[in-house]
Amino acid sequence: MDLLASLRQFPSLEAVPDEQLQWVIDHSEEQSFPDNSVIRMPGDPVDHLIFLLEGRVRVDNAMGNAGDELIFEAHTVTGVLPFSRLKSAISRWCAMGDVRFLAVHRNQLRTLVRECYELTETLVHQMTTRVRDFTRQTQQNEKLASLGRLSAGLAHELNNPVAAVVRSADALQEHMNATPERFKAVLAVHLTETESEAINEIMFRHLGQKTAALSMLERSGREDELVDWLDDHDVPDSFELAEPLAEFGFDTNDLDDLTERINEESLPAVIGWVVSNLVTEKLVIDIADASKRISGLVGAIKSYSHMDRGSGKEPVRLAEGIHSTLILLNHKLKSKHIEVDVKIPDDLPEINGWSGELNQIWTNLIDNAIDAMADGGRLEISSEKDREFVLTRVADNGPGIPADIRDKIFDPFFTTKGVGQGTGLGLDIVQGIIRHHNGSIRVNSDPGCTEFFVCLPIQ
Repeated sequence: MDLLASLRQFPSLEAVPDEQLQWVIDHSEEQSFPDNSVIRMPGDPVDHLIFLLEGRVRVDNAMGNAGDELIFEAHTVTGVLPFSRLKSAISRWCAMGDVRFLAVHRNQLRTLVRECYELTETLVHQMTTRVRDFTRQTQQNEKLASLGRLSAGLAHELNNPVAAVVRSADALQEHMNATPERFKAVLAVHLTETESEAINEIMFRHLGQKTAALSMLERSGREDELVDWLDDHDVPDSFELAEPLAEFGFDTNDLDDLTERINEESLPAVIGWVVSNLVTEKLVIDIADASKRISGLVGAIKSYSHMDRGSGKEPVRLAEGIHSTLILLNHKLKSKHIEVDVKIPDDLPEINGWSGELNQIWTNLIDNAIDAMADGGRLEISSEKDREFVLTRVADNGPGIPADIRDKIFDPFFTTKGVGQGTGLGLDIVQGIIRHHNGSIRVNSDPGCTEFFVCLPIQ
């Protein structure tokens, strides 16, 4: 098949006259690459407009990450386009099968624009489509990157309360199997109604009140006193009984009160029954606390991703998104022992915007701050109304941003992290989201203090 007939098979060139396609043939060179060969590497100059005649080209990041690739099929126009500022490759190109294409050097593009109107119109349309698709893809990739940064910590945060629920449920089941024996023992002592009321009064007095937290030393001393008291009164299993009694704030005065109100011979059965109820209560409390923690994490996920809301603009409480982001990044904060200080007034005006996009801002800024700080750092987040805007400050006490790169941090693909650790799109996406909300962002940085200021209009 001749080259003109091959170009006629390109869907995007359907409306281009033959003489303009012939111009392409006359001003291009034909290039061929065998299967699996590398056509271009990241950083190589991009100097040609490419008309892919045969074969397929895989575009990836050269890291071998599954799913992180793009396939150019035959009859695709790619490479540098008229009015494009693309200078160098950001991805690797590999041949899939034998590849053949026509390549027009960028030095010919000015002539192309002047002499080939329909072709230029087609290529400009191709470029605007490429920009739109690239923008959409990078935004989606950054959303996935944000979720990826949260997922490891989230799994850890969920694992702890889930494990606590399972552990406490197993312990509760085992404990309930032993409860009938305790119940038989207390029935066997034939308590009077007055004695039963006294036992209930003492027990529920401790079940119904929040006990003061004891230090390890204080708790150990309390348990030793209880063990001695139980031994003195011939109550078996004193070590086993002393721990839950101390947990719920019992001391020797409570046990003295109990001995004054019941028969001394009933003491072992009664204390065993009381402790059985305390242990049951403790396990139920542990399960309830862990379940609330799980519920709180699920609520934070829903708040962060806004799964239960529409995708359009809506009134947004910035505090809600910031707190949800901090919950989801909590594991990373704890791993570096970072102190967090959040100051957001309750009467802060709502922002009219896209909740999911705004949460990406906080995820990037907070995550970058965590990475920048050493162990034991301090993160400060504050918001305030500033005329018709809300100004939010995210500050860390890390080493600061060097002056020679401060002007580059918002550039696409600029990153100070190692290979494979960052795309360099985070702050570029942040800036795009803020512009989408008609806001602004600026940074001040000195050694020991880096501050990002995000200004968003209320309306």
